[in-house]
Formats: sequence, C-alpha cells, structure tokens
Amino acid sequence: MQTQLFIDGTWRAGATGETFAVTDPATGDHIADVAAGTPDDATAACAAAGVAQRSWAAVAPREKAEILRRGFELMVEHTDELADLIVREQGKPMADARGEIAYAAEFFRWNSEEAVRIRGSIGTAPSGSNQIIVRHPPVGVVVIVTPWNFPAAMITRKVAPALAAGNAVVIKPPVETPLTALRLAELLAEAGVPAGVVNVVPTTDAQGWFDAAVDHTATRMVSFTGSTATGRKLLARSADRVLKTTMELGGNAPFIVFDDADVDAAVAGAMTAKMRHSAETCTAANRFFVQAGVAEEFATKFAAAMGAVKIGSGFDDGVECGPLIHEAAVDKVAGLVDAAVAAGAVIEVGGGRVDGPGSFFQPTVLSNVAAGSPITQEEIFGPVAPLITFTDTDEMIEQANDTEQGLIGYVYTRDLAKGLRVSERIEAGMIGLNRGAVSDPAAPFGGMKQSGLGREGASEGIYEFCETQYIGVDYSA
Repeated sequence: MQTQLFIDGTWRAGATGETFAVTDPATGDHIADVAAGTPDDATAACAAAGVAQRSWAAVAPREKAEILRRGFELMVEHTDELADLIVREQGKPMADARGEIAYAAEFFRWNSEEAVRIRGSIGTAPSGSNQIIVRHPPVGVVVIVTPWNFPAAMITRKVAPALAAGNAVVIKPPVETPLTALRLAELLAEAGVPAGVVNVVPTTDAQGWFDAAVDHTATRMVSFTGSTATGRKLLARSADRVLKTTMELGGNAPFIVFDDADVDAAVAGAMTAKMRHSAETCTAANRFFVQAGVAEEFATKFAAAMGAVKIGSGFDDGVECGPLIHEAAVDKVAGLVDAAVAAGAVIEVGGGRVDGPGSFFQPTVLSNVAAGSPITQEEIFGPVAPLITFTDTDEMIEQANDTEQGLIGYVYTRDLAKGLRVSERIEAGMIGLNRGAVSDPAAPFGGMKQSGLGREGASEGIYEFCETQYIGVDYSA
C-alpha cells in the first residue's frame, strides 16, 4: 500500500516528513499513516506537471487513447483490491464499492474513445478574405480537488478527460480517503502515463496547498467536486489568476411521486436515489414530494423498505448502509432530524444513532414535513428521507425549485408527457424520469444554479479541459 506523495513519477515523503492517520469509519481502527504534503510539495508537483504536460500534449491521440484504455483494463483487473480499499477507508458497502470501481473505470474507456475525436473546424470568412481555423488545444496543468464520498470515481471522471485532452494533473485527495487516489496513480503509471503527468499530493493544510497550486504559473485550470460553500471559496481564489474552472457542487434533489405513479417502482427508485452509497452522494434524493392520493401508501412502503436495510461494516454480507464518514457527520444528521421532529415531523422509521463503534445513523423516514423547513433547505448527506405531501402541481414545482441548488431531480409518473413537462420545469442539470439513478460516463453530469459550472462525461466533458483557439489564415499569401 503506497502512503507517500506521488510527484514526477516518484514516491516521496512530504517536505516536513509529517504524516496523518487514515481510519476505518465503521470501526475507528487505524489503517495507515499517509504523508502530509505541504505548499512546497504542491508547488513541486505543479512544476513537474508543467514540464511533463508539454511532452504529453505532443503525444499522438491514438497513443494517449491506448494508455487510457490500459488504465481502464487495470482498474477492472484490480476491482477486488480497489473495492476493498474503498470499503476500508470510506466505509460504503462492498456492492457499492465494486459498483464505484466499474463506474470509475468506465471514464478511462469512454475518454480513450473521445481522445481521438476532439473536433476542429475550418471555414471561409464571410468577407472571403481568409480562412477561419478553430482548434481545441489542452489547457495545461489542471489542479484537481476531490471529495471523500467517491474515492475513485470523483478522480477518474476528471483525470480521464484531462489526460485525453493532453493536460497534466495535480490531485489533492481528501484526508479521509487518500489511499485509493495513491493506488490509482500507481496503476496509471503502470498503464504508461509518463512521469509528471499525474501527481497526487495529500495534505492536511488544504488552504495552503490550494494557494500554492493556484499561484503556480503552470496552473491553468481548477476542477473541484465538493460542497457549494467550499466551491465558492475556490472560485474566488481561482479568479485571482483568471483560471478556468469546473465545479460540481452540492445538491438538494427533489423526488416527486404523482398519484398515477407505480408506487412500488417509485419506492424502489427512492431506495436507489436515497440510499445508494449509504446516502452520502450529491445526487441523493433530499426532499420527497408525494401527491396526496398515494402519500400514505408510499410512506408505508418506503418506511418498510428503509426499515429492512441492514446496517454495518461494508465487509459484512448483505449490508446496504455503511457508516457515515465520521462522527461529525452523524452529529449533523441527528441535529437535522431532531429539529424536524421538534417542528412537527413524524418518525415513520429510524430516527436515531446506532450504538457501538463506528459512525452509524439509522435509515429514517419522516412524514408531515413542511415544505421550506430547515431539513428541506440543507443537503442532508445521510440516510434520512423527509416526506412532503402535495396537492397542487404548480405549487409543488415552485417548492421543488425553492433552493439555490439545482443538481438533479427525480420524477415518477406513468404519464410520460406529464413527466417530461414537469422535468423541463425543474431547475436542475439532470432529471431521473422513472429512474432512481442517472449517472453515466456517456451522459453530461452537472448542475444549474449553485450546483456547479461545466459538465463531466459525455462528449461535452473533454472540451471542459480544452481551450478554443482561432487562426485566421490568408491562403493567398
């Protein structure tokens, strides 16, 4: 298990020699001590990336594609190892960890195909005086900051298109889950990525690290996934050097169930949208708007499904809900539930912490929740589902849109035309219509409003890591 910094193709200790501990959130057990990078280490990584990027950009697209394809193959070959690592440091159930590896690896395969399809254009100026050539060169060095909830996928869906476009990257993984990032760097080196093109520098000094990376002259872009509050700060700091940015920020997803929905299908979709990866996802359903005609049936069946969820270590058979990432996350979720109950919400199932080691919270369903109440205004990031009954569709849509976040929404109805009409009115970058999961490397992932800037995945994703250059050519000369 690699625990040192990966800079310019070599493993090294941090400049101060300090380390930090990584622990298992299910047990509190110590896993490893990881090198703590400093601002000087971030500077060294950016300098190495700046040198390596120029050579990498000149590599033929097909050669880049084959290296990325090999990265995909190595991730698939090491699925068991990588999934085991994710369960240990992040805590999600093994089935979810294996699913994450499959999803994360696919970004390398998808972008290996996109690497050879970066488009350009040539045309004649309207005046006829010259030709207009448009091309898309790489940005340069991309600073990547990722969260702990998807230790592999949040890295690969940035690194894969960045490398496919010809960039080099410097990655700051989270302190909670750095081990997966370090192992991915090792696999990419094995796949043939040249030294310096991928650098991983964990740190406990996030602000100092970011300031040093942003201020380096080689850095031309920042790609971040995390909370909206942190995203605002990184955007402001990136503006000091007018850096290109992509931001995938927080969500507050509405999950809408109409009277004419297949209730059993809606409950199954709700379980996916809420509980996938132990409910610690930005795409998790956060507010459940259920039309009055099926409100009681949906609440009863949903509570039964949530009550049947097995809680425990991700290594245990049948576990569907692992621990939250740390005790502070449990405190936050418990506070939201307690406040909602004090305001009149009814606990249909769950509602409290789980005794014993580890940071666990019971899968919870709350009914009689008022639209606009605090629990509907904040991203829960835990296994809690607040139910809001509605009768008026227009009013419900206003309530669903009454948030600064607009990442994703979910709609369940047997009436496809109505479902599409409602989907188009939801202010979110993605909609799951009769589906509880929509993420796919072949689809553009991203949000509206304060849920982010730019898109990851699909054919759009690689262009986020490109510039647009226009060349005016006079052939007659």
